[in-house]
Amino acid sequence: MSSSRYAAIVGWGMAVPRQVVTNDDLAQRIDTSDEWIRTRTGIAERRVAAPDEYTSVLATAAGREAIAQAGLAPTDIDMVILCTCTPDRPFPGTACVVQTNLGIPRAPAFDLVAACSGFVYGMTVAHSMIQSGVSRNLLLIGADIFTHFLDWNDRNTCVLFGDGAGAVVLQATEQRVGLLSARIGAAGEGEAMMAVEAGGTRMPATPEVLAAGKQYVFMHGREIFKNAVRDMSESALQAIAEAGLTLDDIRLVVPHQANLRIIEAVAKRLDMPMERVMVNLDRYGNTSAASVPIALCEAAQQGRIKDGDYVLLTAFGGGLTWGSVVIRWGRSAA
Repeated sequence: MSSSRYAAIVGWGMAVPRQVVTNDDLAQRIDTSDEWIRTRTGIAERRVAAPDEYTSVLATAAGREAIAQAGLAPTDIDMVILCTCTPDRPFPGTACVVQTNLGIPRAPAFDLVAACSGFVYGMTVAHSMIQSGVSRNLLLIGADIFTHFLDWNDRNTCVLFGDGAGAVVLQATEQRVGLLSARIGAAGEGEAMMAVEAGGTRMPATPEVLAAGKQYVFMHGREIFKNAVRDMSESALQAIAEAGLTLDDIRLVVPHQANLRIIEAVAKRLDMPMERVMVNLDRYGNTSAASVPIALCEAAQQGRIKDGDYVLLTAFGGGLTWGSVVIRWGRSAA
């Protein structure tokens, strides 16, 4: 991406529900155990939203923290993009709710739907908005509440997901920082591998449909695994090459936090030691579009990335969708 206008990440924040649900808690409800879940997923606990912690609530909290961390006021934000596939309501867009919650006056606000790849997709859209001059200070949020779409008697899915939100503020700059390259893609022929069937125009949520459990997440785990490892790895290598970098230049990989086995397999394909991979799914599970920004936020808080570092974000989600972006961390290239 050649341009004299870049989008620096100048603020970041996150929010997770109050309630912690451990593997032992789940073992009291379904036929599973802490060892079974840890061995197959790497997850130890997850956060589960209460009735008053819907998507806009978590997104607002993460956004407020990111704006404050950037040293800006809400009135400085001129665009809001919310990456989510679990909106408050089918319409209007939940980004509009977040906009008014934060007191951001009359800025354009819209939702972006790409499932677990949402934040990576959102980074590319946000960069384009800033690169074109449409926006100068943009709030990008990834937020999902998957636990409202889980069958808590299905151990193949209910152990995997948690809820949360992560946000960044992107600011226009002439310094070569922020997003340097991106490779995103989709394969719609695989859309039936992971979905919620009921609630849309294809299958309205009738009493019969709800009785059949069509309102819950289902997924074909083995096929998802194979596609995720391949597409995350390939898009990562493409994005790194497009940025004019090598794997040795990447300070930290921040992958979608779906399953430890997927993360380890991607790291192996990239010949990347796990010491340079951010992992926090043991505490949060798969938070969908929130997983990458939450992990990025914690990496920054822990001092694992510093100004000038090159960071790879990579994700895979339902759709099927995937994407990788390379960013240079910091407000300036110095």
